[in-house]
Amino acid sequence: MGIPWHMYLPIAGNSVNIFLVFGMGGIVGLLSGIFGVGGGFLMTPLLIMIGIPSTVAAASDSNQIVGASTSGTLAHFRLGNVDIKMGILLLAGGVVGGTLGVQIIKILRAMGNADFLIKVTYVLMLGFIGIYMFQESLQALRKKTVTVAVTTKESRYNQLVQKLPWQTDFAKSGVRLSILMPLVLGTFVGVLAAIMGVGGGFIMVPVMVYMLRMPMHVVVGTSLFQILFT
Repeated sequence: MGIPWHMYLPIAGNSVNIFLVFGMGGIVGLLSGIFGVGGGFLMTPLLIMIGIPSTVAAASDSNQIVGASTSGTLAHFRLGNVDIKMGILLLAGGVVGGTLGVQIIKILRAMGNADFLIKVTYVLMLGFIGIYMFQESLQALRKKTVTVAVTTKESRYNQLVQKLPWQTDFAKSGVRLSILMPLVLGTFVGVLAAIMGVGGGFIMVPVMVYMLRMPMHVVVGTSLFQILFT
């Protein structure tokens, strides 16, 4: 006799509580719409915590990512928060990066190292993003003392960005950038997203804010748009 309200997952080789999985999906979906992420970076670790193998968890939460990004994209599109031009370039890079990432996983799975790579990549990426955002918060608190240093750093960054070829205007985002930037950054995020089995939003959002200098409300909608197709 099976455990009440539990469902056996033959591919994962484990039984899970139906209501637990439903609740996890609802909470992660809510956070996805608010912050412009697919939610895979939350769902994959949660699935691993309830006993789902890493490789199965990374692949299975793609369904949740599609659902959350679809509803989120439609809502933000109605609000005018989606930069289609930027999203298409990020998407093009993401497709290339995702293809490369899948090939890397196939090779490592054949070698028996796929689970290890997924876990290590999660630790490194979440740690890096957490540290970077913590530093940004400290700088905001000490704004008066770091104003000159930050301005100098930003001016150098802007000079480098302006020297890149194929500059174009992104009206919705209010920025002028080389098309190489979203293409290259999209490829990088696509590789990481494929390895970790996530939509890449938790990496893409900081990239769009700090490197592409897009306004936050457009970042959320555009991030969900490109996640939908990756």
